[in-house]
Amino acid sequence: MRILIVDDHDIIRRGLKQLLTARSGWEICGEAKTGREAVALAEQLRPEIVILDISMPDLNGLEAARRIHKLLPKTGILILTLHFSDQLVRDIVEAGARAYIMKSDADRDLVSAVEALANHRTFFTPRAAEMLLNGFSRESSGAEPQALPRDRLTSREREIVQLLAEGKSSKEVAVALGISVKTAETHRANIMRKLELHSVSEVVRYAVKNQIIEA
Repeated sequence: MRILIVDDHDIIRRGLKQLLTARSGWEICGEAKTGREAVALAEQLRPEIVILDISMPDLNGLEAARRIHKLLPKTGILILTLHFSDQLVRDIVEAGARAYIMKSDADRDLVSAVEALANHRTFFTPRAAEMLLNGFSRESSGAEPQALPRDRLTSREREIVQLLAEGKSSKEVAVALGISVKTAETHRANIMRKLELHSVSEVVRYAVKNQIIEA
């Protein structure tokens, strides 16, 4: 089984590799440090499993998961994170990931999570599974969840939020994404309006709060 590991910290990738390569037949086919690298490598290598950190530079793990899932719908995606929240679990599932573990539990849960994905099953912590079941129960009863502002952002807008929060100017955003400066500025204005933000510092706070970037 071929596995792609994505994390911007070398020491964490080494630790994950050590845990995974102890299993017979499991191969680390590639490593990436950013979400954008992850998408390119996944398309090139077509691994059975992708293990993604959430907080990464250039393109965060959730956005990378969305793109990989669209490119390779049969590839199992496992999200690693330092944090837990109900909304984060919803975002992870919406992005196409079917397994989610805390980094602090990786030594205990990683192998089991990868085995679950390999057998076309999901793997969530008990608290996350309970939250998802409760959410499905509310949906089946006809209750409509209230849409959050970020749910109204497009994939490109979420990508630009990360770049702005990382301190990039409209010109730098345009170069990074291969778009015109005018288009980048239009996206920026739309993001500010949708999120009801008025400064870059507010964008940074929003990005940290929603784990788009690390604090």
